[in-house]
Amino acid sequence: MIITANGSAEYTPASYRLPVNDEELAINALLEKQLRIRFTGVIQCIHCQRVTNKSFNQGYCYPCFKRLAQCDLCIVKPELCHFDAGTCREPDWARRHCFQSHFVYLSNTSGIKVGITRNTQIPTRWLDQGATQAIQVLRVHNRMQSGQTEVLLTSRFNDKTDWRKMLKQDPEPQDLAVLRDQLLEEAADGNSDLHKLVATNQFEGVHAQAMHFRYPVLQYPEKINSLNLDKKPTIEGTLIGAKGQYLIFDTGVINMRKYGGYELELSY
Repeated sequence: MIITANGSAEYTPASYRLPVNDEELAINALLEKQLRIRFTGVIQCIHCQRVTNKSFNQGYCYPCFKRLAQCDLCIVKPELCHFDAGTCREPDWARRHCFQSHFVYLSNTSGIKVGITRNTQIPTRWLDQGATQAIQVLRVHNRMQSGQTEVLLTSRFNDKTDWRKMLKQDPEPQDLAVLRDQLLEEAADGNSDLHKLVATNQFEGVHAQAMHFRYPVLQYPEKINSLNLDKKPTIEGTLIGAKGQYLIFDTGVINMRKYGGYELELSY
């Protein structure tokens, strides 16, 4: 599922598209329509395209899952980067993807959370999480440093989204600029751990405005019923929304990112 956002500086509406054969189906236009999604039983690795019986890490066959650096634990825990130890699975890939500027940010998903992303993933990363607000805080030099900073800030902010809470309602608006400025003030305080990390590595504070997002949701479900194509290969219902990685039906919610590589049939 592809998410983009274009709009005013005040509120940016999210636009969802689903790749179907060689085209992209506009999900926003299908709200209030009856949809049927059927898993054919075929799974194809999103990297090597081989047919596999089981998907690993949202779309990879087992050999790719074990071989590719993009499937390593340090992708979700970048503070554990082992490039300098010479044990990176794909050093050339790491040089291209990990050794570039990253941003530490605050977002409002199921509440305030801290996260990291590359510049090229703004605002895609925030839309993918279902954030209604987001703001950049620090620019760092590489992915490992972003992970170290995120870990330091998890004593005050969550680093994960409560997806059930995110799908039940929009969170209360927060003044992210105030929170960002408080962190930058702390970074300038010579007695703080954040200052030591920022000063040692010469991180850069970012003063960009917060972004605000609106999702195509007609109605939030009172109770979250998670739909699983592995257990029930056909799901159907009236589409009432899309937020983050999820499609919201009157019959339940489905995380479309989970089914990377799955061959699906869609009818409406």
